[in-house]
Amino acid sequence: MEQIHPLPSTDEPVLRFSLPEGQVANEFLREGPVAAHLLLTSGMEPRLLAAFPAGNSATGLWFKPDAAPLSWSGAGQLQAVQSRDGQGRPLYGVGADLGADRNRLTVSAAVLSSARVLRDYQHDGRLPLGMHNAVHFSADSVRWSRDRIDGSVGYAIVLQVLNGSVSTDAHGCIMLCAAPGQTLRLRLTALTGETALRPLPADQLLRAPEAGAWRARQSLAFLSYRDKLLAGSWRFNTYFGRDTLMSLLLLMPALTPQAIEAGLLSVLGRLDPQGAVAHEEDIGEWALLHGSGGAPVYDYKMVDDDFMLAPAAMAYLLEHAGAPEAARWLAEPGALGEPHGAALARNFRRVRRLASAYARQPDVANLIHLRPGQLTGDWRDSADGLGGGVVSYNVNAILVPAALRAIAALQASGLLAPYLEPDAAVGTLAQLWETRVPAYFAVRRDAAAVRDNVRRCAGELGVDPAPALASLDDEELCFSAIALDAQHLPVPVLHSDLGFALLLQQPPADLIERELRAIMRPFPAGLMTGVGLVVANGAHADAALRALFGPDRYHGAVVWSWQQALLAAGLARQLARTDLPAATRALLAAAQDTLWAAIQATQAQSNSELWSWTWEDGEYRMRPFGPGAATADEANAVQLWSTVYLAVQPPAAASTMSA
Repeated sequence: MEQIHPLPSTDEPVLRFSLPEGQVANEFLREGPVAAHLLLTSGMEPRLLAAFPAGNSATGLWFKPDAAPLSWSGAGQLQAVQSRDGQGRPLYGVGADLGADRNRLTVSAAVLSSARVLRDYQHDGRLPLGMHNAVHFSADSVRWSRDRIDGSVGYAIVLQVLNGSVSTDAHGCIMLCAAPGQTLRLRLTALTGETALRPLPADQLLRAPEAGAWRARQSLAFLSYRDKLLAGSWRFNTYFGRDTLMSLLLLMPALTPQAIEAGLLSVLGRLDPQGAVAHEEDIGEWALLHGSGGAPVYDYKMVDDDFMLAPAAMAYLLEHAGAPEAARWLAEPGALGEPHGAALARNFRRVRRLASAYARQPDVANLIHLRPGQLTGDWRDSADGLGGGVVSYNVNAILVPAALRAIAALQASGLLAPYLEPDAAVGTLAQLWETRVPAYFAVRRDAAAVRDNVRRCAGELGVDPAPALASLDDEELCFSAIALDAQHLPVPVLHSDLGFALLLQQPPADLIERELRAIMRPFPAGLMTGVGLVVANGAHADAALRALFGPDRYHGAVVWSWQQALLAAGLARQLARTDLPAATRALLAAAQDTLWAAIQATQAQSNSELWSWTWEDGEYRMRPFGPGAATADEANAVQLWSTVYLAVQPPAAASTMSA
């Protein structure tokens, strides 16, 4: 490999920011062809990892644990660099000087590939065949490098000891040693040969480029490119259909038309011939590992994405674009020459077709099920996110009728006339799903059982049950299950998906009151904690199910930032209605006050993917979700749908959302 050089300076704006989160220092840089996220993970399992949106690639070094936690320092000023591999092919990346509070470090692993490979390695130590690095030493540096498995330009990491030397131990492991009496000072360089994405300039993303929280603006800018919006970094630096569409729905009031259209076009360009929305894509070396020959591989296994495109398209075309601009955009051809309106029509036909089976025979068997052999299908896409359920409440009770209503509204506007044959029954079909489907998910518990369940759950989690018990009355508890199991019985987990209904539907007053009362109580009676709204509560389930929804689970009793924003946006939309009784409006307003107090109490975390909590000194304390937190997974420091507070604002004129 040739020498490493700084990138030549240009007049293009540079995006650079830092986000410390728990034991991880996150450094971000986008400059010219370089976009990179460097993570310095301190603690008992130290790690240095660089993730690149280019090819969703990443390079990582893991170090052997020591008797005491390690602490990294420095790296606050990433430098964009370039080099060439042994065949003269260009590599781009970042360099940083950093320190470790150790005299010596031993490298346990170096992994250079797709971020998906590094995610698997982080989770369980698995590596695909062929992940062999070339390792080159000098007296004070070591370089790991490898080509992609197809022989094309790959990846490299270089570590130089600035005040010491490099050696190997008796087992052949690489050791970084500082001079006697000193702690290590290192220079790290991480490089990728994958093709850079074309960024959407930060000043073209937002209608008011300087409005909103700085962290949210920086995060959104790092994740926004002309051909797609990335879901989150470091783990999801690529396209995800659900994340794109949900983020567009919530961010739309703040986004420019260019940004909205970039997101919508990324979805339309990945539809399959039948109109299914791609959930995610395999690109770069991950696609090669799955035998694609390097072409992107699109995944259509989720069932919720299909029903999210119509509401997002309707919001843009009817509420934001204006009729002339909407008609122009629909007529524009996509990359393969198909007008955008025709691509939308493919999806809309699919939605109508999938929903019609239930209309022909209104039976639970004809609801939208997870695909055969799949454990996941909606946003709760960890293996246990639906508690073993196979029929998602969110999809069937909310997204399907919302998609049908959106299609009906677009048909009524006349905008779809050149692309989609009229269907006068689509509104009736939506009403059928709205009125019949929620009843399948009904869960009821008598007052005595509710109190027993809350006490038991609080004891298991070590939290004070008093506030939760005080919030209960002597009435039967009714709420909607998170899903139906394989026998079509409700999975009795209280959850946060009411936010979808409040944003996308006009629910009847009794449903709003019933579901809102259930979730807004203090946890574990409801979902509210001192650090936010948790997304699931298994208090009313059996022991096996409760174990799947604790604060250590990715979709358990943890706080997802965008779910709070979704509920906040939904509450605001319902309060704008004029047909709700005063009592319902009062309940909505009280919930709005409670929710925003929790959001603002943790606003420094608002752009993170999710966080957990501990109970200490009589209160909930926020705890990062990820390395060092005894969790099975890891949160992203920047997440697309956690930037939505740029558009979702507190009801009061004076906002404190300034993190």
